[in-house]
Amino acid sequence: MPAQSKYEMLEKVNKSLDASQGLFVVDYRGLTVKETQEFRRSLREVGANMKVYKNNIVKIALKEKNLPAIDEILEGTCAYIFFENDSVDAAKVIKEAAQKLKKIEVLGGIADGKALNAEEAKAYADLPNRSQLLAMIAGAISGVARGLAVSINEIPSGLARSISAIHEQQNAA
Repeated sequence: MPAQSKYEMLEKVNKSLDASQGLFVVDYRGLTVKETQEFRRSLREVGANMKVYKNNIVKIALKEKNLPAIDEILEGTCAYIFFENDSVDAAKVIKEAAQKLKKIEVLGGIADGKALNAEEAKAYADLPNRSQLLAMIAGAISGVARGLAVSINEIPSGLARSISAIHEQQNAA
């Protein structure tokens, strides 16, 4: 019979999954306490948090929540980074910390309802985040609106120039 602590941990994993949009799995071996604290702080700033759970308990929780299985990456020392809002922001923080500390390795994750391998998870860090995407869309809409306004304004201006040219031709003759 499983220990009560395992049931409690399963409940904590389920709560973390319920409160998040997805997760990234990283190998964090070799981080000092201070490095771990700084990493967790930078994750919290973007609406993500790092938890360490037993891999078997996470496998059970993912199955209970009907989330994609990522069993092949849940081996060894894993930390789970649950992101509440934007997966890209969390991925950027992970990438930055991995480059700076050289002790963090991305193993994979779950984002947008699909399982990610290590390369796919790392690719999220290269995407624009939500606010950048919104700015790009706003810029595109603004450019189209500006072009349309110039085009519409050009019609009466062109007509006025044509009438003026005809009038000058008649006066010259």
